[in-house]
Amino acid sequence: MKLPELLAPAGNYEKMLAAFRYGADAVYLAGEDFGMRSAAKNFSIEEIFKANDYAHSIGKKVFLTVNTMPHGNEYPALKRFFKKLAKNPPDALIISDLGVFDLAGEMLPGVDRHVSTQASAVSAATCNAWYKLGAKRVILARELTLEEIIAIRKNTPKKLELEAFIHGSMCISYSGRCLLSNYLTGRDSNRGSCTQPCRWNFVISEEKHAEDKLPVYQDHGTFIMSSRDMSMIEHIPELVESGLSCLKIEGRMKSAYYAAVTTNTYRMALDAYKKDPEGYRFDPAWNNELDSVSHREYSTGYFFSDIFEKPNLVTQGGYIREKAYLAEAISENDENGYVEFIQHNKISCGDRAELLIPGLPGQGFDVDEILDTKGVQILSAPHPMQHFKLKVPYPVKPGYIIRGGGSK
Repeated sequence: MKLPELLAPAGNYEKMLAAFRYGADAVYLAGEDFGMRSAAKNFSIEEIFKANDYAHSIGKKVFLTVNTMPHGNEYPALKRFFKKLAKNPPDALIISDLGVFDLAGEMLPGVDRHVSTQASAVSAATCNAWYKLGAKRVILARELTLEEIIAIRKNTPKKLELEAFIHGSMCISYSGRCLLSNYLTGRDSNRGSCTQPCRWNFVISEEKHAEDKLPVYQDHGTFIMSSRDMSMIEHIPELVESGLSCLKIEGRMKSAYYAAVTTNTYRMALDAYKKDPEGYRFDPAWNNELDSVSHREYSTGYFFSDIFEKPNLVTQGGYIREKAYLAEAISENDENGYVEFIQHNKISCGDRAELLIPGLPGQGFDVDEILDTKGVQILSAPHPMQHFKLKVPYPVKPGYIIRGGGSK
């Protein structure tokens, strides 16, 4: 069985490494300009080249987002960017604007072009039109149902790859094409600078009584535009059998821990289905893994309900917080089982922790003893980026993550 490609977010180099380590087939990332997540750290041109080289050395791929909608005065800078990219190009460019699509074909003719979800492809006719223009892949609009995706697959060329988001944040605007941020703050969503006003808590006031602010309610709360996050982890068989070429996780603004956990969880589910399609069973531990990362309330987006049939709004504001990302391993176990870590959050003797091993849910253990790098016992590792050693009852490799929590 050929599984769909698993595509993970990489907001910076550390997140890219985490995604690959925990099972991504490819990552998508952005340069310092022309990407829809300008607030992420993103990649310099040198870092893009380094990412390409690393990914290719381990048989993986890098897709570069150039998915803003640049105005005319931005094209000279875009041409300079493409000229630099030609020295060591990524495997594909993710593009939403027709002008950018045409320019990329001209300046980077050997690089695949993927049509971004921002282009709002919701029909086979649209996908076929992009294919005739030279698209290798179309990333479908998030407003499609599973039935519509299956119909599009049946009515498009087999050589045209189809991709869909299956996990992460959902924009309240149609395929993310929003003007609200621009109107309220002057920061253009379609050029990577969204301030997410759809997540704000709105009130109404009357001109002559401005001090009297009334909350805006829609059925269940004041979050009248804020969408739930998507999670399709319970529907792996349907996704695989739909004919999708690629399953995409959203989250370039999220942490390396988020990249690791979400990628690992979907990797486990996909591999379990491939191993035994007939005997496949959903593992509730996969939901527990996804609950451990920062997220809003989950839903299945519009895969099983039309966008006009059922609102996809949150009932509470803000994020459900993730488990603490305690440390990252920088060595393997020594002859006594000790591993050197670099600290991300405080860890103390007596804590319960979990080791995140690729291909497995978190594995719990007790933090009985902490050593400094000279082998002296310490009560805790409270300092950011502090090096310390733990005895871990599992095989550890550099890059493995330990997090808080876990039951005894």
